[in-house]
Amino acid sequence: MPQFTTVKDVVAVMPKYFLPEAAAGMNATLQLDLTDEGGGVWHLIVADGQLTVNEGPAANPNMTLKMTAADYLAMINGEASAMQMFMKGKVKVGGDMSLAMKLQNLFKMQ
Repeated sequence: MPQFTTVKDVVAVMPKYFLPEAAAGMNATLQLDLTDEGGGVWHLIVADGQLTVNEGPAANPNMTLKMTAADYLAMINGEASAMQMFMKGKVKVGGDMSLAMKLQNLFKMQ
């Protein structure tokens, strides 16, 4: 797994690292709201064992993950624990918290 330097690089390869078996029975829209330099908004549609990634906000996401782009990259690159960042208030989750817990298992990023 490569080390990522930009969020756009991560988003571009998400479909490649998506694990359809981990998404069995899931039908949800997950939004990434990444702030500060290099950030942006993307939404992931997981349905029927498939992933679609779109730039921009979703009309009605089931879950929104909000954090800085730098913290997101640290998490993706294995330099920071998502749970520890959540406990420190660096990660905000809106909507269905159980989807946030499943999110990291949907990808073979490490």
